[in-house]
Amino acid sequence: MSNDRSSCYVKPTRRTLLAAGLGISASWMVCRAQAQTDNQLLTRAIPHSGEQLPIVGLGTAVSFPSADDTQRQALKGVLDALVAGGGKLVDTASTYGEAETVIGDIVQASNTRERLFLATKIEVRPAKAGADEFQRSLQRLRTNKVDLLQLHNVSHANQSLAQLRAWKAEGRCRYIGVTSTAPADYSAMEAIIRREKPDFVQVDYAMDNRGAEKRIIPAAAEMGAAVLTALPLGRTSLFSAVKAKTLPDWAKDFDAATWGQFFLKFLLGNPQVTAVIPGTGNAAHMIDNLGAGRGRLPDAQQREKMAALLSA
Repeated sequence: MSNDRSSCYVKPTRRTLLAAGLGISASWMVCRAQAQTDNQLLTRAIPHSGEQLPIVGLGTAVSFPSADDTQRQALKGVLDALVAGGGKLVDTASTYGEAETVIGDIVQASNTRERLFLATKIEVRPAKAGADEFQRSLQRLRTNKVDLLQLHNVSHANQSLAQLRAWKAEGRCRYIGVTSTAPADYSAMEAIIRREKPDFVQVDYAMDNRGAEKRIIPAAAEMGAAVLTALPLGRTSLFSAVKAKTLPDWAKDFDAATWGQFFLKFLLGNPQVTAVIPGTGNAAHMIDNLGAGRGRLPDAQQREKMAALLSA
């Protein structure tokens, strides 16, 4: 699901960092993120509440599920960079291996729970199994409530959010939502969105994967749901498409300094998108991703030009 101006250092690119073996300390990453605070991360309102949410978050499906002690230190650097750079949204799931435990341990040790917007997911299960799953998620995350609880991978139009809504009323989650990254399930997802009116909808959406624009994102907008975009970098396919190609000079017109920012700003140029959640286990990439949420965003005409470039 993945993939800045101070005296601390010269701004890196993903390509140069990869070529250098990413031999850079987490403290440097945090320094870079802190240096950007004069250029604030943009926020958008959660429609059902008006609460402002930073438009770039973190997905945890790939790098967090099976981290050893060494990897955990690197992941702490990612979360530190997110917070220091003005971000707060961390998206995980009960089925992402040990990701919830890794996040919970890091957040507790760094005492950053109140600075994060924690989102997790439970699978579609019978009521008792679902309740047990949610309780396990809370224990792993070392918290008594999450900011967002999502019903994961909905696939049948009659699936209900009643249980999640009850937990919301009890104060165990602040928002509820649904997710899908399977186009075959979009019809069911749209029916659930229109009937249940969730607070959030999470769907796969990238420059080379725009099917969600046809039904899911418009339905979410009509029902007043915030939209999170999973897989916003196209499962790395976007970086493969521009390998060895130079970022066009006109990308500076909407403040994109890297290809990663180019791809994410394209999505954020859609005003119906609340936040993108690219996944990464690399603090440098986290900082680069946050850069997509700063400065100008492309307008409709610029987005057409971006799409044409990718198609060519």
